[in-house]
Amino acid sequence: MDIEFFEPAEAAALMRCTESWLRDGATSGRFPHACWGKGKIIFTSEHIREIARLSEILPGGTEPLRTTEQPLTKQRLIGTRSKVRLATAN
Repeated sequence: MDIEFFEPAEAAALMRCTESWLRDGATSGRFPHACWGKGKIIFTSEHIREIARLSEILPGGTEPLRTTEQPLTKQRLIGTRSKVRLATAN
């Protein structure tokens, strides 16, 4: 198996971006990621490749390239922290 797993800080350092940008993208459903345990965000090497493709801007274009036709699914919230988020969103 060639998949590597990265915590948000490690993935941000690898991608040369801020951890908050990466976390915000994951929690808003813009970036692929995995959630382990009680909502711990994890990125695989495949997720990082896809984020790079989603963020790519091609010559003559103003919007980042979307490689898939289907919208990314929204992150499933689990546990007490999600209840707080849902309560503040309503």
